[in-house]
Amino acid sequence: MSQTDLHYLPAHRALEMFRAKTLSPVEHLQAMIDRADEVEPKVNAFTYTYFDEAMSAARAAEEKYASGQDTRPLEGLAIGIKDESDVKGKHTSNGSLLLKDNIATSTSPMNEHIFRAGGIMHARTATPEFSGTVITNSKLWGVTRNPWNLSQTPGGSSGGSSASLASGTSALCTGSDIGGSIRVPSSTCGLYGLKPTYGRNPTDSPFNLDGYAVDGPMARTAKDMILLQNAMCGPHPKDIVSLRPKLEISTELQSIKGWKIAYSPDLGFYNVSDEVRRNTEAALDVLREAGAIVEQVDLSWTIDVLQGAMGHLNHLMGTYLAPMAEKDPDLLMPYTQAHIENAKKSTAAKFLHAAEVENGMYSKLSKIFADYRLLVCPTTGIPSVPADGDGVTDEIFINGNRVHPLTGWVLTLPFNMLCRCPVVSAPSGISSSGVPTGIQIVGHTYSDQDVCRAAMAYEHVRGSGFCSAQQQPAL
Repeated sequence: MSQTDLHYLPAHRALEMFRAKTLSPVEHLQAMIDRADEVEPKVNAFTYTYFDEAMSAARAAEEKYASGQDTRPLEGLAIGIKDESDVKGKHTSNGSLLLKDNIATSTSPMNEHIFRAGGIMHARTATPEFSGTVITNSKLWGVTRNPWNLSQTPGGSSGGSSASLASGTSALCTGSDIGGSIRVPSSTCGLYGLKPTYGRNPTDSPFNLDGYAVDGPMARTAKDMILLQNAMCGPHPKDIVSLRPKLEISTELQSIKGWKIAYSPDLGFYNVSDEVRRNTEAALDVLREAGAIVEQVDLSWTIDVLQGAMGHLNHLMGTYLAPMAEKDPDLLMPYTQAHIENAKKSTAAKFLHAAEVENGMYSKLSKIFADYRLLVCPTTGIPSVPADGDGVTDEIFINGNRVHPLTGWVLTLPFNMLCRCPVVSAPSGISSSGVPTGIQIVGHTYSDQDVCRAAMAYEHVRGSGFCSAQQQPAL
């Protein structure tokens, strides 16, 4: 097996080979470390690396497999952990100069679940400052680039995770999503990413109490995505909203024959490029080939949805960040400063209005879900945007219309508002710029099994393709 085959080897296949003793966790990790040596100067997906510690853990896993001991679900796999959640005794910078010397005093609930499942942290993956935008660019770590086209962003805020997976330097990666931060980077890098139902995966205070904010898995295949999700999820004593009992999602291929799927090309108000629309419609044909019945619907949402969402986010996120800015506001990125300034204009009435908008949105969506099992729409309106933008002054156009650099080119934020609806982003095609595009597969409330089952069926017909030994970025 070549090095390319190894560093793009699906995580579930690596585990099978570990158990069969035809591949060692040490060999697998070394292939990804060697790959990182080659591509990291171009991509910049990692912040902190722990290759020596990870190799020691891989040797211990190798011994367990060799001796026939019981092994855990992620035993020996190298997991890129987003530089946002905590690992006790390790740096957590949140992409900010204000936290460049911050050492975590505890481990985040999600990471505890991953480590108990045998996952090995070999690196932290880059994030924009405080996960505040949908590109990955910070004063502390610089610009993270899309392996498919280095001039373009891999998305954000989990852009380091997507760039690592697409370039073959992690087996699996974690992400978080408060406005699309798992789904946008999954789309721009040709990956599968799950925004689970709120509460499905435990997370940190205080944002564990915010319905918009969830942690979730990112992977090169649908099966790998489910593998990591099953390890991440479940109740945790540090998180009151973490759901019980733990939901185990099947990784076996199951039919979606006869499923009725609704299709919205733009959710009622977004600008979507012809290229993205064509790739989305090709993805719908894949779902039809898998046996589903796909029909276009009129969701009738309006741009007021985004105004409601920002009323919520400005009130919470900007207020949370404001005390940090008092130390030295000039250290902050423009998008962070914008969040703080917007918070000053926020009112309790605007925050309450967001809840009213959310209820109105679900009233319309629930009528569609009365007849359909899933909803499909694009993940983004254009494949990607330049990597080196500031998230505030960037000029982004779709179909000749200038759109907001944070909210205007991504179709993800409405489903953070409807936080009990799980969503998978799955690859839909490659654009003329070489950057992948994606679709969102949206489920009924708490129906994580449905969106994952559909993703598996979709991938089975379509083929894994992206980010593999057969089709990979030309770095």
